[in-house]
Amino acid sequence: MSKEKQILQMLQDGYSQRCIASTLRISRNTVAKVVRAASDHQLSKDALESMEEVEIHHMLFPEEALIPTLVTPDFPYIHKELLKSGVTLKLLWQEYVDTCRNTGRPPYGYSQYCMLYQDYVAQNKLTMHIQHKPGDKLMVDWAGTALPLYDKTTGNSNKVYLFVATLPFSMYCYAQACRTMKEEDWINAHIAMYEFFGGVTRILTPDNLKVGILSNRKYEDPVINRAYQELADHYQTALLPARVLAPRDKAAVEGSVGNLTSHIIARLRNRKFFDIHTMNTAIRKELDRFNDTPFQKKDGSRHSVFLEEERPFLQPLPKYPYEFAQWKSATVQMNYHIAIDFQNYSIPYEYVRKKVDVRYTKTSIEVYYKGNRICSHKRLYGHRGQYSTLPEHMPVNHQLYSEWDQPRFLKWASGIGEATYKVIQGIFASYRIEEQAYKGCLSLLKLADKYTSERLEHACKVALERIPSPRYKNIRLILEAGNDKATNPSNQSLQSIQDDTYALVRGASYYGGGSHEE
Repeated sequence: MSKEKQILQMLQDGYSQRCIASTLRISRNTVAKVVRAASDHQLSKDALESMEEVEIHHMLFPEEALIPTLVTPDFPYIHKELLKSGVTLKLLWQEYVDTCRNTGRPPYGYSQYCMLYQDYVAQNKLTMHIQHKPGDKLMVDWAGTALPLYDKTTGNSNKVYLFVATLPFSMYCYAQACRTMKEEDWINAHIAMYEFFGGVTRILTPDNLKVGILSNRKYEDPVINRAYQELADHYQTALLPARVLAPRDKAAVEGSVGNLTSHIIARLRNRKFFDIHTMNTAIRKELDRFNDTPFQKKDGSRHSVFLEEERPFLQPLPKYPYEFAQWKSATVQMNYHIAIDFQNYSIPYEYVRKKVDVRYTKTSIEVYYKGNRICSHKRLYGHRGQYSTLPEHMPVNHQLYSEWDQPRFLKWASGIGEATYKVIQGIFASYRIEEQAYKGCLSLLKLADKYTSERLEHACKVALERIPSPRYKNIRLILEAGNDKATNPSNQSLQSIQDDTYALVRGASYYGGGSHEE
């Protein structure tokens, strides 16, 4: 940009050419050239003040008026375009050069182009859009300082942790207190955060916390917690952890987080909170106060910049918020069920003894085998040991099982014999919930298929003589050892029949009480 006007103004104010050159950071030759050209014109201070730079330049150097003037960039357009993802000053300058060449007019060089834009931003008190784009990135972390939450009964305090999130473009912040720094609180804080912002950024950048990022090595792709990746997929945002040992990447954000944390803690320092809901209500009030505080060096506040310049660039929220889910591995039992929190869920019988992955939320159970979803159930609550069994999961010979009840099991047992009936009756009596007995009863009665009904009945008789409440395993051990065939079963060791640990039942002679010969 020409500085002839400034040179002449400083000259009229009595500054030396050397001082003018030093102050304006131009060569003394340039100053001398302007002074010589102005000597032919008697310009007063008022006349000089009223003239534009271009007018002064043409007056001093009329021969240069024939040279085509450089094309002035469209600064409002540049400022608006820089808001868009991936757009840089370099790209806009290249487009500007192409346009100038097409019209046969000379463009500014890249360095001067950037300086002109910086001058435009400063003169209009605007925000530079070079480092961060609106709606592009969201940074999340735990604050370094914990808050005390008091117990109403004991008066003792426990630490609660402050989850913080910042949009680096507008510096608009979110914060909430969490009881723990575990996975569930971490995920639920993100869900609340997205509701607060009312939209989603293109990138989600957490610090390298184990609760979200399992591994982030320099030359390898980061290993992300499964539930955290699910959350990112649900909100259609890309997880890009902060670079390790790169503090400049998040310096401004960490400064904002530090100011927010100090603001909240200072404002709430004289208050005692006994429940986390009340604490978060107070935190929200101080959060709004912080976001609405005017900037010191530019117009507006975090909130106003967010509403005016960033919110329109956020992606819309999904129709439903994410529901926190946990994962675990389980092996399908012989009764084609798996257990989650002491409740039982059926799996298609083809997967017996297979290892499956289970995704479970507060409302549902989903089961996957080698990445494919094979079934789902509504989550069971209440007393332990309940069963959710779908008939289609059973083998054909078991599908009638779902229609059975205690009378039908007892009827089956009575068809085998009186002793079997008493054992089944005792199994049902030992459970508070009838359905809990079904598995054991079915397993016991199916022993007749392997050992015959006669042997099962005899085994039940032996067990009833020696065991107060015989179960399936007791009967199976007797049958496996052949003790139901003994001419005098009463000679068998009581301990051997009652022992659920060993698969063989042996008499006293085995342990040295007599000959080993039969």
